Amino acid sequence: MYLDVVDLRAFYAERLGGITRRLIGARLKKHWPSLAGDRLLGIGYATPYLTGLANGTSRTIAFMPAGQGVVNWPADGPNASALVATDALPLPDAAIDRVLVVHSLEVADNPREELREIWRVLAPGGRVILVVPNRRGIWTWAEKTPFGYGRPFTRAQLTTLLRESMFSPLGWSEALAAPPIARRPWLRTGTSWERIGISLWPAFAGVIIVEATKQLYRAIPADSGKLKPAFRPALVSPPAAAATRDASTRDLADGD
Repeated sequence: MYLDVVDLRAFYAERLGGITRRLIGARLKKHWPSLAGDRLLGIGYATPYLTGLANGTSRTIAFMPAGQGVVNWPADGPNASALVATDALPLPDAAIDRVLVVHSLEVADNPREELREIWRVLAPGGRVILVVPNRRGIWTWAEKTPFGYGRPFTRAQLTTLLRESMFSPLGWSEALAAPPIARRPWLRTGTSWERIGISLWPAFAGVIIVEATKQLYRAIPADSGKLKPAFRPALVSPPAAAATRDASTRDLADGD
């Protein structure tokens, strides 16, 4: 079930949401330090992070799922957001260079269909970043944050899902290793705790971030069992040739 866009906007307007945006945004910039000239698409509620990535892009748009709702974005300038069905994006094939997915895959009715639609709109060699709740992370249990809803993932589950959707994982990282505590003294030291947590217990971070690239061809797995017999076409004479051959055989027999 999707979170309402009003609740998502309210979370990022709070202090804990601001810390969340800063910590995840720093990781995203390490994956994509520059997107100059690229066409960038955000899916889900990605707008808190698009602003930090959109510098120099040729175009940046935000698609928000119909079950979530939509808000205008950006606050200044022409609106670049739209309400869509994530399994039927209103874009032609190969129209986008980079896609950022936040607060979407874990609540999608069919994550595989969403990823296949992302595959369709990505240009050859295009890349996608998924930000999803970590099944082992403590943020999964905190319903006061958006990462406490939906379907959390492990790395193995994400790898399988990406490969089934014709993506190849390129790099992994984690974020939100600090606990989701909204008290003011804790928020002041959140960045320090994040550094400590990523160093000491990255497996329990709140979110998994994976960057993947679009595959143009699906790999064919090798068969570990018996080799299948090679196809050998049967050599069958055409009907006319068979009739001629039968007549010749009868003539020879009569001559004898």
